[in-house]
Amino acid sequence: MNNKLQAKDLINLGLFTVLYFVLGCCVAIPIGFVPIFLPILGALWTLITGIPFMLFLTRVKKFGMVTLMAMLSGLLMGLTGMGYWGVPLGLIFGLLGDLILKFGNYKSAKRSLIGYAVFSLWMVGTYIPMYFMVEDSRASFAASFGKEYADKVMAVMPMWSIVLVIAGIFICAIIGGMIGKALLKKHFVKAGIV
Repeated sequence: MNNKLQAKDLINLGLFTVLYFVLGCCVAIPIGFVPIFLPILGALWTLITGIPFMLFLTRVKKFGMVTLMAMLSGLLMGLTGMGYWGVPLGLIFGLLGDLILKFGNYKSAKRSLIGYAVFSLWMVGTYIPMYFMVEDSRASFAASFGKEYADKVMAVMPMWSIVLVIAGIFICAIIGGMIGKALLKKHFVKAGIV
């Protein structure tokens, strides 16, 4: 088997990244307007995007595709105004997810779930400004949505809640991956993922 990424791999990568991102945004955009939901937005994203990601895994047989998807997702999130921390975190967690899948020879359903959960931690990058650049984030939210919205967002995001955000993303990714795996059972069998 040729281990280099081919045009077909890159086309799959592009299509599934767009599908993954658009579906995630369908959840994020309406919910993001309600400040109290911002801390759980990443968890809801991973719950919903488990389906396209699991379908993507039925086509992933080469190392690097998951890493590229994580970095592209971080870049797209940055272009929407959520900061570019998702790109370096995409590199780290995408690479870890890729390694988990590779160690399962791209055939392990269990490693697919864990790989997706680890991959999903790229999303923590979108929260970094809210936790570590608080005043800049407050000013940015105030400029876009008004001072009242900015104050409410920052009030529901105390520093200690980053642990809950990370845990929520990871746990909901496992659940979303299980839902995706169940709905796509036929595809998993056909791809030889057991």
